[in-house]
Amino acid sequence: MDEPAAPIVGLVLAAGAGTRFGGPKGLARDAAGTPWVERAVDTLRRGGCGRVLVAVGARGDEVAALVPPGAEVVTAAAWADGLSATLRAGLAAAVPPGPVRPAAVVPPGPVRPAAVVILPVDVPDAPPSAVRRVVAAADADLSTALVQATYDGAPGHPVLIGAEHAPALAESVAGDDGARLYLRTHGVIRVECGDLWSGADIDTR
Repeated sequence: MDEPAAPIVGLVLAAGAGTRFGGPKGLARDAAGTPWVERAVDTLRRGGCGRVLVAVGARGDEVAALVPPGAEVVTAAAWADGLSATLRAGLAAAVPPGPVRPAAVVPPGPVRPAAVVILPVDVPDAPPSAVRRVVAAADADLSTALVQATYDGAPGHPVLIGAEHAPALAESVAGDDGARLYLRTHGVIRVECGDLWSGADIDTR
């Protein structure tokens, strides 16, 4: 019988102060009153992520209070240093050291994933179908894959990071720079998702 594959972990980036937005986007809600962070967690879960982490920073306790049951809160202590600090904290929590192994042979506790799917909190309209498409576009070995959604050719989210890339990616980012340079220089697979939704993030109220 085949051994079960290592899982895919979802990571919501919700640590920023949201200066242009007028406050932390991790506290934002849609017109119906649903927190954006709850929508992001739901999108990742329905997209196929078995475990979902939410990285918090600015007004972290308040953002953490909006995280739905079952999702895990990761505190990005250095969040004020920029997006890179949040990304590093999230990846470190999602991908602990060690080889990728099937779930059947891992001791009880969080299983090291094959890949992490990253979604910022400010894309509340992102659908689960975009997550599924990005995952489906990955190479057969998820642990070495890099996949990014595009919208009319412009790079966006979600982004899939194979577990084998996580340490090097975390080391390569600085300040407010995210994964874009690393993805471009390491052969990212781009998959068009513009037919699924706009791909737009929300920067103003």
